[in-house]
Amino acid sequence: MKGARVLVVALGLLLAWEALVRVTAVPPFILPAPLAVTIQIVSQAELLLHHGWITAVEILLGLFFGTLVGMASALLIVASRPARAWLMPLLVISQALPVFALAPLLTLWFGYGLASKVVMAGLIIYFPVAAAFADGLRRCDPGLIDLARVMGASRRTILLHLRIPAALPALASGLRVAAATAPIGAVVGEWVGSSRGLGYLMLHANARLQVDLMFAALALLATFSLILYFTLDAVLRRLTAWQPESDSDSAAGFSLSSRKESL
Repeated sequence: MKGARVLVVALGLLLAWEALVRVTAVPPFILPAPLAVTIQIVSQAELLLHHGWITAVEILLGLFFGTLVGMASALLIVASRPARAWLMPLLVISQALPVFALAPLLTLWFGYGLASKVVMAGLIIYFPVAAAFADGLRRCDPGLIDLARVMGASRRTILLHLRIPAALPALASGLRVAAATAPIGAVVGEWVGSSRGLGYLMLHANARLQVDLMFAALALLATFSLILYFTLDAVLRRLTAWQPESDSDSAAGFSLSSRKESL
């Protein structure tokens, strides 16, 4: 059902795009028609997949390492007050500094290869994961923690069996944000300095006024981002299946049934 909705939205956007091109008669080097972009996707499939695979690896590695460091930072923030005093300013600075300002430095330090793009993607992912997970760890039910301490549970047992499970829904929210923003870091890194990847291909196509090829690269990047987000969302829903979900319909139904019972 969700995939069908995505297809309907994509089809609607394509129809609106085609109508805009036809009505305004905009030149192809400014805004190509969807058909021209589709032709480029088919004819340049091998080139697009080659560069797309490199960008996908950068995004996935950045997501992995950014999540790992973010979770470790959140655990330190909750477990130690001195660590919280040192890490919280770094956490804020990592989000406050513009990505474009850091990209040249990271390219200078880590080179023009894979490492600088992975670090860039990891930096963007780090903040939402660390902030969400730390908030979830701090919001564990104090009554359950007190009960566990009375029963002789160690800090490690409380962390593994109470705090971390309680923080999983918050961590899932942070990971969803991370999955949606991870491609930004990799592509920005490729724009600053690279000889491979979709970001490099877009710059190369733009310099040659191959705008249809640039849009084809953007379409591939958007497709991969959607696949990554919905795949991660499905996995997270399974991991947090015990967490009840509510929407407006269920809330309205609950309210109506409550009123009937009260009457």
